[in-house]
Parts: sequence; C-alpha cells; structure tokens
Amino acid sequence: MNPHILAAILAAVFMGTIGAISIYADVSAETVTFYRLFIGAVLMAGFLLVTGQKDKMLTWPGIKVLVTGGFLAGFVVFYIVALSYTSMANAVMLLYLAPVTASVTAHFFMGERLTGSSTALIGVALFGFAMMMEFNFSLSGRKEEAVGLFYALCAMLCYAAFIVTNRLIPERVHVLTRSGYQMLVGALCILPFMLQQGDSIVGAQWGWLVTAGVVPGFLAIMLAVVALRALPTATYGTLAYLEPITVVALGWVLFNQSLNTLQMSGCTLIIVSGVIQAVLSQRASRFSLPELGVEAR
Repeated sequence: MNPHILAAILAAVFMGTIGAISIYADVSAETVTFYRLFIGAVLMAGFLLVTGQKDKMLTWPGIKVLVTGGFLAGFVVFYIVALSYTSMANAVMLLYLAPVTASVTAHFFMGERLTGSSTALIGVALFGFAMMMEFNFSLSGRKEEAVGLFYALCAMLCYAAFIVTNRLIPERVHVLTRSGYQMLVGALCILPFMLQQGDSIVGAQWGWLVTAGVVPGFLAIMLAVVALRALPTATYGTLAYLEPITVVALGWVLFNQSLNTLQMSGCTLIIVSGVIQAVLSQRASRFSLPELGVEAR
C-alpha cells in the first residue's frame, strides 16, 4: 500500500480516538485539546533532539505553517462553542462538510482537478456519513440554533482551510517541522480558553491527557501532515471519513453504544469508498512512473 495512503488512514483512526479519551479524562474539551496539541509539540521537539535533527526544530517554518496551526485550533474552538447552541448532530454534520469543501476549493483554485470517480466517491462517503448520523439534521428556528450553526460553519471552514493550507506549504519545509509548529501554535491559540475553565487535574487524568498528546496529537497530526503533503485533496478528504467511523466503533466497543442497520450501512459505504479511492490513487501513481522513465512494478 502507498505509505501516504496508510498515513492518511492511520491519521483518521488516531484522530477518532479523541472522543473516548476525552470521556476518560473527564475534563473540559478545551483542556483536552490544549494538552493534545501542547504535548504533541513537546514530543515532536524531543524526537527531533534525540534523533539529531535539531535544525528542523530551529528552522523558521514560514507564515503558512503558523496560519495552519491557527486553523487547527480554530476548528476545535468553534466546534466546542457550537455545541453550546445547537445539537451535536447538527454541528458534526456541518463540520464534516470540510473534506468536500477542501476538495472543491482544490479543484477550482489549486489545479487538483476532480475526476468523475473522485467526485462520486466523495459523495458516497458523505452520504454514508449522513446515514451514520441517521440524517438527523433538525432546525428549531430558535435564534440560538442559528448562532450554533454559524459557529459550526466556522469550524468547518477552519477544518477545510487546515486541509487546503497544508497542500500549499513549500516542499522545503520538512513535514516534522510543519506538524511540530502547527501543534505549538494551535496549543497557544487554545491556551486562553483552557485557562478560563480552571480545571483541576489529578491522578489518572494526567495519564489520559498524555495519551491525548501521543495518539490523536503527536501521531495523528504528524501523519495527517505527511499524507496531505503527497495525496490529492480529494483522496485525503475521502479517507478522512474514517475518523467518524472510529468514533462510532469506539463508542460501540467501549461504551456499549449500539449501532442500528442504517448506521452500520453508512460505515460500510465510507469504508468501501475509501478503499476504492485508495486503489485508484495508488493505480494513478503507478501509471505516472513510466512518464518519469521508471518501470512500474
């Protein structure tokens, strides 16, 4: 399997663990998010020091990397605020329009032309996600509902911008430099919101916060940046729908949250579309090798 496709799959799965970790940590979402990003940045710095790559840590990453770190924190903050005004189902449905938005943006403004098959597969994955949510998008007409949908829309735009901006970062900026600085900037952006919560952290909670920093933080974000550097936005966007599948699967296994037939069918659609997208992407990369004078094997 193409290592970049594998990185995208693992990134989506690792990011999907944050919900379960948050439940076990039993602190505010802002606190979990801060430690997820801050510990991830510290781990990246430690990794670069231990492996003799200090130069990558001390390199100026460029404005685009810093802006992308802001987008990383932005979609989390706006999503959290949205939940105060609207239902989780509404907020999540809007948030996961981000891969589609990113793919369309890349099509019109970045020269990453969407093929018919890519468009269809994104549509299938999106429909599968709607099935997982049981098409539960309800509007009450309340002013608070409109405010919540606005914040959810902001979260979606930040998520889409995170995907797109990572594709625009110059090749000279190493992926480890990118991901480390993005996590650091994201942590600094979320810090004021975390301090407002005044959470008291004790005992086992620290263990879960460290886990958040390692799995959905350090590993997930680094792998996402690695994948975004190489994969077309449409391919990454389709594979990103494996994240909500992971959330649902962990809820099923760890918290006895049952899945009905409609939800399981939605999961199947997402997995199938992701597999087909991965196969098509890998086939396209192989066909491109002869053009470079390399025999495809």
